[in-house]
Amino acid sequence: MAPCSARKEKVPLTAVALTFLLILLLGNFTSMASASGNCGSEGSTCLVPSEFVGVVKEVIGLLGNVGSILSKFTGGFGNFHLTNAILDGLDLLDMSSDELNLFLSVIQNPKGRNNLELDLATWLSAVLANLDTCLDGFEGTNSIIKGLISPGLRLVTSPVTNLLAKVDVSQNDFFEDAEAGAGEGRFPSWVKPRERKLLQANRVVPNAVVAADGSGNFRRIMDAVMAAPNNSNTRFVIYVKRGVYNEYVEINKNKRNIMMIGDGIGATIITGNRNYVDGWTTFRSATFVVVGEGFIARDISFQNTAGPAKKQAVALRTDSDFSVFFRCGIFGYQDTLYVHSMRQFFRECTISGTVDFIFGYGTAVFQKCNILIKKGSPDQKNAITAHGREDPNEPTGFSLQFCNIIADSDLVPFVKTTESFLGRPWKKYSRTVFMQNYISDVISPLGWTPWNGSIGLDTLYYAEYMNTGPGAGVANRVKWLGYRVLKTSREASNFTVANFIQGNSWLPSTGVAFSAGLSL
Repeated sequence: MAPCSARKEKVPLTAVALTFLLILLLGNFTSMASASGNCGSEGSTCLVPSEFVGVVKEVIGLLGNVGSILSKFTGGFGNFHLTNAILDGLDLLDMSSDELNLFLSVIQNPKGRNNLELDLATWLSAVLANLDTCLDGFEGTNSIIKGLISPGLRLVTSPVTNLLAKVDVSQNDFFEDAEAGAGEGRFPSWVKPRERKLLQANRVVPNAVVAADGSGNFRRIMDAVMAAPNNSNTRFVIYVKRGVYNEYVEINKNKRNIMMIGDGIGATIITGNRNYVDGWTTFRSATFVVVGEGFIARDISFQNTAGPAKKQAVALRTDSDFSVFFRCGIFGYQDTLYVHSMRQFFRECTISGTVDFIFGYGTAVFQKCNILIKKGSPDQKNAITAHGREDPNEPTGFSLQFCNIIADSDLVPFVKTTESFLGRPWKKYSRTVFMQNYISDVISPLGWTPWNGSIGLDTLYYAEYMNTGPGAGVANRVKWLGYRVLKTSREASNFTVANFIQGNSWLPSTGVAFSAGLSL
């Protein structure tokens, strides 16, 4: 991440007292953090010893305490970037508490969940992502606040990683007959029949209509989102008519099961230009943010126009579990698409950018998407992906299948002089797979590039399988221990819709076409 200059803040004396308060709080927690337990599948239940349940409750309490301390500094000492980092931290701690409460609820009543262990591991992984993002936001602020909250977050991380190790999610457990029922026009099983019709239908009766010209119920998208019911199990459909909407939209955790439909990638555009250089954290720079579970977008574009000189500038950030993006445009430069956490499916989308323009800690499959590499700053190297995975037990990663990977029009004249790569390891256990894609000559023969020296090169999981095109040759690829060329369909099946995001259990209800296995 690019550095950001900031003046050194004068910290009030109360911060010292708060430091000692935090130390006392952590001391009460340390003895609990070493507790162990196991979580495994036995029938349809997940068994967690009561002492570990107690530890999770202690963690939730500690998150609240850290949040209380962090809230004392919301003014940010007049520093815009620091203020945003503090607000990020409060949001991320709140999200983590929600995910851990959900974890507790499910382990105590696991009936009716088809992918129990994977759900649990996904939520724990999201907590780890939140904590990491919280600390990352303070980079470049030269602030004592990061040092103040770091001990607490480290003590939260330890029991979460311990519990993640007890949730038995191995690659072998992902296998099912991915080819069964696979093929064009099928939908993952987590998509309900009614919603398949919604996505397939040319005409959908919306609950709310947004139109910039005043011909709908609302002129602003955010007003329509606020009109949606909270915590609804029923789909709320927002139709956004053609037009350019210059606004920042956030669909929070209470706005579940929202579907947003536009008039096409080039017709309905949501745009913004927040960026790192102007003092926004990467997390808060997004034009469009979705956290509420079960979000669906169709025929709409999200963009960030800040440009390459402004560094990190997110167009779309998603923390929405079981979300779908169908025929959407996601346009930007550095850090265009932030798959921050949870599970997503992208189908027939167009995604453009320069550096790390598909990044995050989440789990996502991209099918039949156009991946466009743009021209960035002079002498800048491009990387499509930068996946963040801090722990080997996290079931997270990116899988790109049946996509077209090409240069955007502005890069075409400079393909021979601009190095572009499939990805680089943002975190130690970064995991990304490219399979059955068309890869043009825009990609360097090396294929992949390091993040920082040799960090992660032995522990990452990068793979390629049956790609075609002039940039798909593997003879001159990197020789890292963590890189491999998949030899069999069984290996590759781990990263299909059916297995990697358990798509057969939730995608069919969305109505988005998908291929469950390796057949198009």
